[in-house]
Amino acid sequence: MKEFLEGSRAVAEIVKLCKPGVISAYPITPQTHIVEELAQMVADGELNAQFVNVESEHSAASVVLGAVATGVRAFTATSSQGLLYMAEVLFNISGLRLLLVMTCANRAVSSPINIWNDQQDSVSLRDSGWIQLYAENIQEAVDLHMVGYRLSEDKSIMLPVMVCMDGFILTHGMETVDIPRQEEVDKFLPGYQPLYKLDPAQPLTMGLLADPDYYLETRFAIQETFKDVLKMIPKLNEEFKNHFGRDYKDGLIEEYFTRDAEKVIVAMGSVCGTIKEVVDAQRAKGKKVGLLKIISYRPFPYAKVYEALKDVPRVAVLDKAVSPGAYAPLAIEVKATFFGKKKSPKVISSFVAGLGGRDITLESVKEIFGKLTQKEVSLEFIDLKPELLKEEYGQ
Repeated sequence: MKEFLEGSRAVAEIVKLCKPGVISAYPITPQTHIVEELAQMVADGELNAQFVNVESEHSAASVVLGAVATGVRAFTATSSQGLLYMAEVLFNISGLRLLLVMTCANRAVSSPINIWNDQQDSVSLRDSGWIQLYAENIQEAVDLHMVGYRLSEDKSIMLPVMVCMDGFILTHGMETVDIPRQEEVDKFLPGYQPLYKLDPAQPLTMGLLADPDYYLETRFAIQETFKDVLKMIPKLNEEFKNHFGRDYKDGLIEEYFTRDAEKVIVAMGSVCGTIKEVVDAQRAKGKKVGLLKIISYRPFPYAKVYEALKDVPRVAVLDKAVSPGAYAPLAIEVKATFFGKKKSPKVISSFVAGLGGRDITLESVKEIFGKLTQKEVSLEFIDLKPELLKEEYGQ
C-alpha cells in the first residue's frame, strides 16, 4: 500500500513487518524517530516484541547481540557518535557470525559538534565485518531492510547488515512509499531460524578465546564469506523483484547512462538523486555524462565497478567522508579497482562534498563534471568558503 511517509516512519513500518522479537536502541539525532515509532508500536500492541530501554548505544548493541545469540530476530538503529560508541560490540557481532540488521542514519562525527548528514560514521566502520548497503531514497531504504534480513539470515552468509540512509535527507524527508502487506513480507522473509543458538538444553559456547593458532582463520572465513555475499545479493534482488515488482538490478551498483558516457560520477546515498537530475539535464544538451551508484560498499563490488567504468575516459568519485592523510575512502576503492588492469579510465579524480550537512546542489554537481578534464584531481573539497578559511588559517 502506498503511503506518504517520513523516512523514519517508513523504516519503522517495514521493521515491524519483519517481526523482530527484541528491539533495543538509545536515542540520537537523526535516528530517534525510527525507534520512537517502534516503541509506540510495541506499546500499542501492534508489534509483539520486547523493547529494551538502555543507557547507551554500547548497551543497545549488547542487548541485540544477546537476543540474536539466544535465537531471536532483533533490530537496532543509531547514528554518528552512537555508532562509534557501539564499535566494540559491532566487531563482536560480526565475529560471532550473528544475524542482525541495523539502521545507520548517517550523520557527521564530532568534533566540532554537528548533527547534520554526511557518511563519516558508517564509513569509519567499513572494516568491522558488517555488510554495508546505502540507500538513495526512502523506498530503497525500506526495501534494503527486507533484503538485509534475508541476506544476514542466509545460512551461507551469517553476517550482520547495516542499512545506511542519509540523516535528515532521508530520515526526516517525506516520500510516497510502497509499504507491503504482512503476508507479502512473510512470503519473502520466513520466520527466524538460526543455525545455532545459546540454549541451556543444548549447551554451547560462543566467542571463545582464539589464540594465534586459531584467530587468523576466523578473519579468513569472514573475508571469504564476503565473496559469497557478492553472489547472494543479486539472487536476492531478483527474488525481491519477483515478489514486489521493484527492480534494483543486481543490488550492488546502479548504472545510470554509463554505457556511452565520457564523464561519470561515482557516489553513494541520497546525493545520487541530485546527480541524476544533472545527468538528465546535461544529456538533454547532448553531453555524454552518467552516474555509477554504489549500493554495496561492503563488500565492495570491484568486478562490477570495473566493467561499468573501464571504457569511461574520465571518472569523478564524490565522497561524503574523509580519511585524513589519505585519499577519500570511496575514491580509494575505485582507484584500487583498476590496479594492474589493462583497461582503465584516463582520469580518476577525487572530490569531497557535503560534510556536516552542507548542501550538494545541482551547481555543485555541474562543477564536478566541469572539473573532469585531462588533468586528474587527487583530492579537492567542493564548495569551500574562502572567507572562513582566511579567518581561520589566514589563507
